Amino acid sequence: MRNLFAMKSMFFLVSWAFVTSVYSQQIDRIAFGSCSFQFGKQKIWKSVVSKKPQLWIWLGDIIYGDTEDANVLRAKYAQLDSNLNYQLLKSEVPIIATWDDHDFGGNNAGAEYRMKKESKDIFLDFMKASEDDPRRTQEGIYSSYVYGEGDRKVKVILLDLRYNRQVPSDTTDMLGEAQWSWLEAELRNSEAKVNIIGSSIQFVAPVKQFENWAHFPKSQERMLNLIRDTGAKGVVFISGDVHYAETSKRKYDQVSYPIYDLTSSGLTHGNNVQGFKNPYRVGVSRFGFRNFGFIEFDWKREKLIYTEFDRLGVQAHRHDVEFSEIGW
Repeated sequence: MRNLFAMKSMFFLVSWAFVTSVYSQQIDRIAFGSCSFQFGKQKIWKSVVSKKPQLWIWLGDIIYGDTEDANVLRAKYAQLDSNLNYQLLKSEVPIIATWDDHDFGGNNAGAEYRMKKESKDIFLDFMKASEDDPRRTQEGIYSSYVYGEGDRKVKVILLDLRYNRQVPSDTTDMLGEAQWSWLEAELRNSEAKVNIIGSSIQFVAPVKQFENWAHFPKSQERMLNLIRDTGAKGVVFISGDVHYAETSKRKYDQVSYPIYDLTSSGLTHGNNVQGFKNPYRVGVSRFGFRNFGFIEFDWKREKLIYTEFDRLGVQAHRHDVEFSEIGW
């Protein structure tokens, strides 16, 4: 499974440098999740592997680092890396990743985190990134990947919402100008049927108790304007952070089609406390126990299927998204 994709890399050099990894093999199944302690047996990885995903996407809180000691952070990554069930995933499924606050280094941490450069190197070492990986020199770990060809192409854009994140307010920013410029190019140049944007925190849900894009209204509006101005179709967000799974959907004035946010959080722990009000939740999709997300592409019927699975691989919720609903 690890050698499923034959890869060729494309480098674009403009006023900034970045790399998009391009894989010609068609992708039909993507699993993703977030929020994982570095200890314990973590049998959920067996359930993930049993679904035969062609890709695993980490959406942050890979570990709970919460430290300003590089040795402690490195040791916690090593503890997860030595887990036998996680090793099973690594042996069977290609893995890509972004981070959130706890693996970045501290609860709700952002640009002020004094060890962010060291943390980035430790993260990239954990991900086995090469020494010439562009993320080694850029201000953040944002990255993009393209899978498939023709009208069955999927682009995965992983944002970094920690490295340049300012203190939340009506006027502050999460991405930084270099990342915004990169993102604009990724969307404007995309030929994908589906553009998956990996956001470590929720984009659509405005729940006050958690970090989300609603606490950065200027950044959220800029994102929506960017989707509109680049003409990007098929944009779907995936997110983590909140320790439960759910499907959110909202129609914004700026974009001609509704924006979906598919959330999966809590690989090793859940949050079944009721009362978190999300007016854009689809049906009864909230699942507050350990879970992982799973996206299947039904290319013949022109839709994607999002399933929330519990720790045993049992379906907790399913929602189908027709391509025609997201701009096609």
